[in-house]
Amino acid sequence: MITAQSLKERWATFLEENPKTRIRDAAKQLGVSEADLLATQLGETVQRLEGDFRELLKEVPTLAYVMALTRNDNIVHERKGVYENVSFNDQTGLVLGPDIDLRLFMSRWHFGFAVDENGRKSLQFFDQDGLAVHKIYLTDQSDETAYEALVQKYLAADQTEAIVTVPYPEKEAESANETVDVQAFQDAWLAMQDTHEFFGLLRKYKLDREEGIRLAPAGYSEQISVNQLKKVFELVAERELPIMIFASSPGCIQIHTGTVKKLVSMGPWYNVLDPAFNMHLREDQINSIWVTRKPTKDGIVTGLDLFDKKGNSIALIFGKRKPGVPEMQQWRDVIADVISA
Repeated sequence: MITAQSLKERWATFLEENPKTRIRDAAKQLGVSEADLLATQLGETVQRLEGDFRELLKEVPTLAYVMALTRNDNIVHERKGVYENVSFNDQTGLVLGPDIDLRLFMSRWHFGFAVDENGRKSLQFFDQDGLAVHKIYLTDQSDETAYEALVQKYLAADQTEAIVTVPYPEKEAESANETVDVQAFQDAWLAMQDTHEFFGLLRKYKLDREEGIRLAPAGYSEQISVNQLKKVFELVAERELPIMIFASSPGCIQIHTGTVKKLVSMGPWYNVLDPAFNMHLREDQINSIWVTRKPTKDGIVTGLDLFDKKGNSIALIFGKRKPGVPEMQQWRDVIADVISA
């Protein structure tokens, strides 16, 4: 059994030998969760939070200009701005600002911590298995006094109690649904009036997302390569075309809407390094990329779906649009130019 003290000692040794390794990667190499690793610093650089995290999030706008971070194994999505219009309907929530744009699933927010990494202060939230769902970092434009007040308000009374993470059962690989009525599924695809109806179609026909995309009607989905994806980024940067990039953890979907400018490859990571938005995409873990075309009452909506080797969604990318407004022709032109090149 791993005790908090023995884990703390193992992590200290690991950091000496691997000073640049991120905590998420360190946790994997040590065979524990990120939250378990963070909790070894309770009473030092980490404070545990408690209470209703929905109420805490409603007060995050007082922190002013911050950086929101949501990630999965293969993409890190960092967006700076102010949390605005925070609202909840039971366990689902929204943050609807022009900069910070989130969909929140609070049943997956189990642990919260205030963290001080050599003066870099943040609020960090984790699922019951210790996987990070969302992090909020202060910037030099944040209200640090408001941060300290928020931490004190939600500070757990007992800072010595060990956290207990509970792993979720290993997700079994789903076999292809061989009984699906492909024609009925394709007819339903063509009858969609809203892109959100796609989730219902997948449930109805018992398909995972990539299976559904593979079974799309002719002309409504096609695969592209990683190099073609990078060309999409290059063209939207060159043409100053605003796009939408969705990245999700189990408890949060984070959306960047705007342009991308500085594109940099570093090892296996493909990056956007702009002042208000950073994206770090693990290109070597991308197994497939699909261009999808979904009918809506506003016309066809064209998107890019990125999947890893396990069939998990990495990210979704669209041209900037809002319901009720047709998709930008310039976005369709970018996709067409990349495919035809």
